[in-house]
Amino acid sequence: MSEQQKSLQQIMDFRLEKLQKLKDAGVNPYPHQFKPTHSSQEILGNYETLENKTVVVAGRIMALRKMGKASFTHIMDGAGRIQAYIRRDDIGEDQYNHFKLLDIGDFIGIEGYVFTTKMGEISIHADKITVLAKSIRPLPVVKEKDGETFDAFSDKEQRYRNRHLDLIVNPEVRETFIKRTKIINAIRSYLDGRDFLEVETPVLQPLYGGANARPFVTHHNSLDQTFYLRIADELYLKRLIIGGFEKVYEIGKDFRNEGMDRSHNPEFTMLEYYEAYADYTDTMALIEDMIQTVAKGVDATQITWGDMEIDLSKPFAKKPYFELLKEATGRDLSKASLEELKTIFDELKIEIPANVNVPQMLGTLMDDLVEPSLIQPTFVIDYPKEVSPLAKLHRNGDESLVERFELIIGGSEFANSFSELNDPIDQRQRLEAQAALREAGDEEAQPVDENFLQAMECGMPPTGGVGLGVDRLVMLLTGNRWIRDVLLFPALRSE
Repeated sequence: MSEQQKSLQQIMDFRLEKLQKLKDAGVNPYPHQFKPTHSSQEILGNYETLENKTVVVAGRIMALRKMGKASFTHIMDGAGRIQAYIRRDDIGEDQYNHFKLLDIGDFIGIEGYVFTTKMGEISIHADKITVLAKSIRPLPVVKEKDGETFDAFSDKEQRYRNRHLDLIVNPEVRETFIKRTKIINAIRSYLDGRDFLEVETPVLQPLYGGANARPFVTHHNSLDQTFYLRIADELYLKRLIIGGFEKVYEIGKDFRNEGMDRSHNPEFTMLEYYEAYADYTDTMALIEDMIQTVAKGVDATQITWGDMEIDLSKPFAKKPYFELLKEATGRDLSKASLEELKTIFDELKIEIPANVNVPQMLGTLMDDLVEPSLIQPTFVIDYPKEVSPLAKLHRNGDESLVERFELIIGGSEFANSFSELNDPIDQRQRLEAQAALREAGDEEAQPVDENFLQAMECGMPPTGGVGLGVDRLVMLLTGNRWIRDVLLFPALRSE
């Protein structure tokens, strides 16, 4: 056992002794219930009304100054922190002795009247205390002086692994997740207000599809059948459009068995919505208005994101896919062959992976050369057919293009949208082409979903669809550059 482990065990043993002393004194250190009347912020924000009035609060002890006959403590509840003044002569010797057995990290209930200390701090003068939970394991050491925090729990890896401790000792982190909830609620409110119906589709699927990604695979014992965690909601939501629902959406978890980095987690939250009789120009207008509405609602239209200044209040730019590639490479790549692209890769010193194909190489050029330069919100429009197997051919007559956009902000993709393909014959041919890419070694190409094709053969109206990365939108609107900072429990390698 290391010295650090010995020290921790000694602290825990000492706390266990205090726990036993409380029990021996007839105190239940883990009662069933407690009823606060006010939060810390209600008291601090309404002092004129509550001065000298009795209140009941509850929270975790975050600071202690124990003295002979009187003590001060700061407790933290879900709204913030407040100080309490605890005097032996007011609460009685027995309760004061119980209080002296408490530590930072314990939960306590306090009943008393509101007053201001000689130092001018709004506080509670305790008349009664109730032990609500005795902590056995100490919190990370946090020192405070003159309102400043020192030695905070700042190691990123440990914060992600121990989010409960992060939320306790770094309370500003809570604000990110409170804001996350407000953002998701605002998205729901926006779509509900436009007559979209929120639905739920299967997470466990007998066949995955709707995106180019590797799935997580599992086995259903009763059915003796392989299942996949969904990589997208798309094919099921389109079945609902076929079935007669004209506006549907889902906010849910998707799973992709791929790399992890600043903006990727294997489990992530997606919004997908589909609207019958709409196209990608309609979804473009709606997604722009939705993001601007949500951003305004959380006061985040002007954003500092890393070293970038992003303005969400202005109209979003629209730029064609191949025009952007031409600006980046100096060449028209709309008809480029595999060999031509390999030559460009060599010139740009970009590694060419094995089993590569034209769609992959175009996507790599877009990812490496174009997207990082798109800082202000930009719709990249009119993609090549080869990289968009679920999108409708472009109405301009160019059969190499489809009606698709991706929304790029701050160099990252936020949304993907199509004028959805509703020709069942064309759809079958495209999925079969994807299957051929899989046979050639592209693990992310989509399989042929016969059930979806049969549903489409029943007739699907013109439809516009969008997928929006909720986690990335939260990152942007909260100013966080790492996806792990907006996920309460991100995926981590085992210690």
